[in-house]
Amino acid sequence: QVQLVESGGGSVQAGGSLRLSCAASGVTSYMGWFRQAPGKEREGVAAIYTAGGDKYYPGAVEGRFIISQDNAKNTVHLRMNSLTPEDTAMYYCPDVLPRVHRVIPLSANDYDDWGPGTQVTVSS
Repeated sequence: QVQLVESGGGSVQAGGSLRLSCAASGVTSYMGWFRQAPGKEREGVAAIYTAGGDKYYPGAVEGRFIISQDNAKNTVHLRMNSLTPEDTAMYYCPDVLPRVHRVIPLSANDYDDWGPGTQVTVSS
């Protein structure tokens, strides 16, 4: 089991930017960022294959959100630009432990451990 801790959430005005960070306590194969707004399902907004650096985004955020990693620190970051009120949600950082089975990077069901989340609020 890997412990994950998110940081960097907060309140920002529409059009602004935020950078979230997530520190993992152990080895992972994928790390992702998911969000969940009240009354909505959890959705993946970015993922990265930590060994190879491959990145994954859904169409809704591609071009605005950028995931990156700091291998030396077992940390991933999510840079969010051009934020809108629709981006308001609790943001979670999960990981996939090393495995041989195929992983769907933006599927919450494939992730093993989850951080407690960090709130992002975008005001108009």
